[in-house]
Amino acid sequence: MKKFAVVLLSTIIPTYSAFADVTRNTFTGYYKNQFSLYFGQGIDSGFLLPPPLKPVPFYLFNLQYSQPTTFFSLPARQSLSVGQTLGFGSKYGWDWDKYTIPMVMLSGDVRLSEYKNLYVAAGAGVGMQAQQNERLGAKLLFQFKITVGYHINNNWGIEAFMHHFSNGNTALENYSYAFYGLGVTYSF
Repeated sequence: MKKFAVVLLSTIIPTYSAFADVTRNTFTGYYKNQFSLYFGQGIDSGFLLPPPLKPVPFYLFNLQYSQPTTFFSLPARQSLSVGQTLGFGSKYGWDWDKYTIPMVMLSGDVRLSEYKNLYVAAGAGVGMQAQQNERLGAKLLFQFKITVGYHINNNWGIEAFMHHFSNGNTALENYSYAFYGLGVTYSF
């Protein structure tokens, strides 16, 4: 009986693994890895919706590595990203040069809607910035994001995003960072 169970399991497990490898994910297609490069324009607002109309000389560059997963049976991706905010000059009472700070984030995105090659997703994450400042008052960061993406082909895609970074009221200062931007994804 034990030999039969071992033979049965050794047959089923590789078959299941082979089947699991062909499952399509909204973000990465049939691939298991994805790199993304994002560029964002900063805005002087703590909220993403409705879209604010006060752009500031504050920018975000972000490199992200992702793998497909699920969240309550919905297609999702888990990501590790490293980013850099760049500030130049003053506007709306803030000296943006002070906010040129590197950051690292762990995040997850969940597909909300998908139609052919187009998808809408929401995500959240947690991370750290290299130094605290009077705008956020803490190194700890929480992230909320909304993404609209389009698959150009099996490997390449583009995404438009809205990112909100906050300290989650873990410090007295919490003016947040908010960015709108574009990104390119490569799945492999």
